Amino acid sequence: MDAAKIASYLGQERETDSETLGDSDDGDTGLTDNQNRLLYLIDLHTKKATDREGSDRWIRKQPLSVLIYEGIISGIFDYDYAPQSALVENRRIWVNISQEGQSDIELLREEELINALLVSSKSYKPVVLYQVSDKGQEALKSLARKEKETVNAFAHKPDSRELLRTSWDGENYWLESSSGYKKRSTTTDTEDVSYVSSAYIPQCLRYGGRPTMSNAHRAQESGQASIDNIRDNDLEEIITLNSVSMIIAEYIPFGANQIVQLNNNVGSTERVQGGYISNVIDGDSSGTALELSPELTSVEVLDYTQTNHINFEAEIRFREDPGVVQVETFGVSLNAEGTCFYGMQLEAVMNRIKDNISLDHLSRILVDIQQDSSSIVDSVISQYQRDLLDLVFIGDSPNRNKINLIIANEITPHLTAGEYMDKGEYENEFKQVIGDTKAAYDISEQDSLIFGSQGLLVCGPSARNYEPLLCAYLQFTTLDLFLQNFFSRIWILNDDLKATYQVVETIDYDPLALSRSRDRLCTLSKEIIVLDQILGYLDEALEMMEIPPEPPEQAGRSLYQRLEISGMRDQLMRRVKDVKKNLSASQRNLDLLRERVEVESQNKAVQMSLELEKNTKQLCALQVSNGDAVRSLRILQTIFAGVLAFDFLDRITGEWSVLETEWMAGFVDAMIKENMLLWFAISIVAWFAAAYLVSRRMFVVNWKSRGVTTLNITMNRKIDTAKLKDLIVEKEKTTEERRYEGKKQMVKVAYEETAPAEWGGSSPFVTLVYDERNCILLEISVQYNRREARKDMVLTADELKQKILHEFENKGLFKGGDDRSATPLLAIEKRKSIDLAKGDQPNSIPGRDDKLTARSVRFEENNEG
Repeated sequence: MDAAKIASYLGQERETDSETLGDSDDGDTGLTDNQNRLLYLIDLHTKKATDREGSDRWIRKQPLSVLIYEGIISGIFDYDYAPQSALVENRRIWVNISQEGQSDIELLREEELINALLVSSKSYKPVVLYQVSDKGQEALKSLARKEKETVNAFAHKPDSRELLRTSWDGENYWLESSSGYKKRSTTTDTEDVSYVSSAYIPQCLRYGGRPTMSNAHRAQESGQASIDNIRDNDLEEIITLNSVSMIIAEYIPFGANQIVQLNNNVGSTERVQGGYISNVIDGDSSGTALELSPELTSVEVLDYTQTNHINFEAEIRFREDPGVVQVETFGVSLNAEGTCFYGMQLEAVMNRIKDNISLDHLSRILVDIQQDSSSIVDSVISQYQRDLLDLVFIGDSPNRNKINLIIANEITPHLTAGEYMDKGEYENEFKQVIGDTKAAYDISEQDSLIFGSQGLLVCGPSARNYEPLLCAYLQFTTLDLFLQNFFSRIWILNDDLKATYQVVETIDYDPLALSRSRDRLCTLSKEIIVLDQILGYLDEALEMMEIPPEPPEQAGRSLYQRLEISGMRDQLMRRVKDVKKNLSASQRNLDLLRERVEVESQNKAVQMSLELEKNTKQLCALQVSNGDAVRSLRILQTIFAGVLAFDFLDRITGEWSVLETEWMAGFVDAMIKENMLLWFAISIVAWFAAAYLVSRRMFVVNWKSRGVTTLNITMNRKIDTAKLKDLIVEKEKTTEERRYEGKKQMVKVAYEETAPAEWGGSSPFVTLVYDERNCILLEISVQYNRREARKDMVLTADELKQKILHEFENKGLFKGGDDRSATPLLAIEKRKSIDLAKGDQPNSIPGRDDKLTARSVRFEENNEG
């Protein structure tokens, strides 16, 4: 928000009645400007109930972080921000978060100015919510009007008092008002800095081979560019590091055969090893050429063993924003127990060669490393392993979280561990790269260790001597992180089982529920099978992982104790055993669900056979009755024709006839009376003439009646029965039939359209079958006599269908537009629906396309309704 807009808003606010504002012109709350504005911003989005029947309103932590970020961009808050991994509705994304803003929130909590509420989300992750306390309300009464006006200008729709609230559409955050105004937040757009790096693999992971190549000679390239796209132009650098090495680690289900296949994929056993790699599937392997994106990864094998490990260099060649130079070379170490290391030595960041690396810049580099490391490993592992990861991370494996290990030869300023844990600016800096800080320790006088929720930082002149211990620690922590995601996935699986049980409950009245339940059972069975396979990989990994011995030197022993490596293996084994029990319970629940579906299927079959038997008996009886009726009708037609003919003659020969006239008497005497069979012949001829005329008329009527287009449409869609009744009232209803069957209330209603001109001159006869209790339209039947309509205006079957459905849609009969809209989707189905809405291509490279989109798209969208 520019200064002119804020000034305009402030000018409008000054004209507001001071009684409406309800605060003094200037006062002191004892807080900083940032804290005052943050407290008022929270107050705008929260409310305390005034009585027991009312409800409290709280603001969630993540939306508040989005508002803080937008406030930083608009100049409301004087905070720094950095990208951090966050889980939003089972999807892991990178969000720009201000650690200083989070620190002020914690301070407001400590001062009891805001309350915090902990709840659990659908994905069984903790959710924190905030609300201004009574003490905070008292403090806001002393807040200066100018401070409130500044926040109001940012927090409301321009030129109005409509509060902007955050919403998530599966891909981006938006700021929306109640009137429909929308503005896209750039909080999910990560920023880039120019840097040069070299491959880095700790020596304890090497088994011979050549050393990694250095890009130190290219360090000046980032200085020549010295360009970034950071939107915060006032980054405050508190801590810097010298000679920085980074290792990103994760666990991927591996095995001996997977390592063999991996060696074949990268050409380890060939004469010329390595080359360019891509995970694009060649759909026409017998063709001549293949076209794909030039953004590839170059791989050079360093050393390998056939079934245990492989180490290689990987150079990333992706397109960056104009002016941003990124020389990315990874050292990758993949091991049979599943631990994957991606190492990088920073040679230069912007115009800083080797040393004086800011944590603000480092946090943005870590985002690149996390995203690009996923692209690298996804290009070399098998499709089977990618499927395993997609299942655990619900189709979002390119954004899976990893552990950060940062090693630096020196940290500035060099303080004690206790001084770093100051709950202030130092901790805020560390949180940018290793997440929420847990603890800090002095390994020696010169070496320090800082633990975070997303990794750890080791700095000091002897930091690299601890690489074997740190790599062993990463083995266990990566498996621990994977196990956390695996455990959450099992609970999501249980939710899917509960949702499927709800679908099974509707089989009695929902015609699509049975097939839908069977599809879900197949999907859930496959998921449980794959999850059980992953558990086997976890067991094997724990058997292969070894606990390193305690180092003899004092600093090494201190680090060994702080890392608590000795007990990690046993803890993980107990947790894997516990997860097995949960998965076994899920399997038993699936078996019970399968039995329930089978019972419902048999009930459905019995019900169908009874209905079929009933209908067959009715058809047999109707057939006999129809035969008798047809024969009787033919006899009656013949007799009727004769009677008609004789009655016609009787009109001539009755009490008065032409025979009594003189001019006819001669003819009668001469012709009829003299010829005894002549009048009989005339009677027979009249009979046949009448029979012909009647038959001809019946033929024409039957011919027209046989020109009926019958259209049956199976709908099975949710409807608004009240609106349907209103529609039927407008029609000329002819019949209505109701049948009550347990949970179903079947209604069959027929009506004739009242405006033949709209249907080409022939009114169709429409029959609707619907379940009034469950609001489901089952079937539409239309009978349309095309031979009664005008030849130039006759409607086809497709036109009839479109016209009927268009009328129903205009009346608002259908709910949602999809018969499955009311059914809870499985977790993997939700993810696929998001990808489908996003328009992901099947041959796109996971993570790579997301990164390019995040780097190239920089916009704000305003929509006035």
